[in-house]
Amino acid sequence: MNQVKSAPSHTPSFRLERRGLDLRFRTVHLAARQWLTPDYVRVRLVGADLVGFDSPGCDDHIRIFFPDTVPGTVEELRAAPSREYTPLAWDPAEGWLDLEFAVHGADGVAAPWAATADLGSLAGIGGPRGSMVVSGRPGAWFLAGDETAVPAMRRFTHLMDADAVGRILIEVDDAAHELPIETPPGVTVTHLHRGAAASGSTLAAALDGLGAADFPGGDVFGFVAAEQGIVKPGRALLLERWGLPAEQVVVKGYWKRGEAEYHAPH
Repeated sequence: MNQVKSAPSHTPSFRLERRGLDLRFRTVHLAARQWLTPDYVRVRLVGADLVGFDSPGCDDHIRIFFPDTVPGTVEELRAAPSREYTPLAWDPAEGWLDLEFAVHGADGVAAPWAATADLGSLAGIGGPRGSMVVSGRPGAWFLAGDETAVPAMRRFTHLMDADAVGRILIEVDDAAHELPIETPPGVTVTHLHRGAAASGSTLAAALDGLGAADFPGGDVFGFVAAEQGIVKPGRALLLERWGLPAEQVVVKGYWKRGEAEYHAPH
């Protein structure tokens, strides 16, 4: 496919700023859960330690710890099983934090806890330790991912003004598992149904099918996140065929098939 020709040098309408943050560990309790689909749950964590919590970047990661007993020290908390997730919403004054989990089967640590733990159950969180912040206004938005990327995509949509334009692709199992995202009128949302296909494969095929003719024009912010295999087709579209500057896109594997301890790059 043809590559979009680079526009003459100009000052971009936005940039991605990296910010370091002080790493802090907090203890919290499970206060509520809400099932959004049969396999996708939103939970609310509460606790005095959450007062002052902040997550400046839409793609931030925090580590959630699941100790068997009340930890006496930070070291004991950090030794507990843990996984990384994107903060969805929080109130730094009232001390609550919402997270969303894709739940597929009983394997793993985090998803079964989110799905079945008793209300009041203890957990810990650490971070975020750094943020990537969108500064300015992208001329267009292109967001693509599977269920694990939905919290980040929800947060990116909160940055969009009423005149924003763009496209969002979300890979899910089927129509019963679609996760609606509210967007301005100029931003379209398409759910891709993978059915029995491997996670990420349907999204990868959709990205492979986009070419220069699909480029929205202007200063585009591109975000692609799903199973690690999405990185190659994501970069091929955004960096090669669309010719976007690497400093204006985020392409990453949020998880890796067969590796429970895989850490998404920050």
